[in-house]
Amino acid sequence: MDVFGVDIGGSGIKGAPVDLARGELSEGRFKVLTPTPSTPDAVADCVRQVVRHFGLPVGPVGVTFPGVVVGGTTRTAANVDKSWLGQDAAGLLGERVGAPVTVLNDADAAGIAEMSHGAGRGRTGTVIVLTFGTGIGSAVFTGGSLVPNTELGHLELHGHDAETRASTRVKEDEGLNWSRWAKRVSRYLAHVEMLFSPELFVIGGGVSRKAEKFLPLLEGVSAEVVPARLENSAGIVGAAMAAAAAGVVPAAAA
Repeated sequence: MDVFGVDIGGSGIKGAPVDLARGELSEGRFKVLTPTPSTPDAVADCVRQVVRHFGLPVGPVGVTFPGVVVGGTTRTAANVDKSWLGQDAAGLLGERVGAPVTVLNDADAAGIAEMSHGAGRGRTGTVIVLTFGTGIGSAVFTGGSLVPNTELGHLELHGHDAETRASTRVKEDEGLNWSRWAKRVSRYLAHVEMLFSPELFVIGGGVSRKAEKFLPLLEGVSAEVVPARLENSAGIVGAAMAAAAAGVVPAAAA
């Protein structure tokens, strides 16, 4: 069974149909740039464009959001327009794409995919999935169960939001080489490890494709640290899984 997943990021919005049995994209993903300003209406139009690229949706759609999501409503908006605060995202996006929509935190979606089909599969201890991109997203699992909306990228580290020091956007904006960036990531991981004592860190986001550049440089972390197996497709896969799990009844396409 294929279900459509969309991943809203601070710089891009991408989506594809997902083969749920295999936890893989069943077609190549389609991506558009996140609009500026990234208001709800503008982003919803982009989500519609991504979904309709593959034709009319015939079932539920899962959509990730870079912030806290409770009951389909967006509660924070660190890396998108502040007009998302308090937005009924599920309702807006469902109306725009013409199908039932499930919305969840982007890192939670990536974590769900990695725990089911990727690097966290079969692990029952505390696992923390961290997605490095425009910001730093987090998904915390214990006993295989998700603790939603943890937002560990906003932990204070040396007087700063951690994601303002160690995200991949910061690496690019400040022109940091892999060694200097890895030192910042090491300090961040050590701080998270001190608070949660995970057995495993899974590093996701686009940077996971270049894990060999920085994982060997990490220091001062006792937990195992591995790259996400689904790489930057994890959010799309997890979004589709969440939509299927929600059990929403398909609506007629608009």
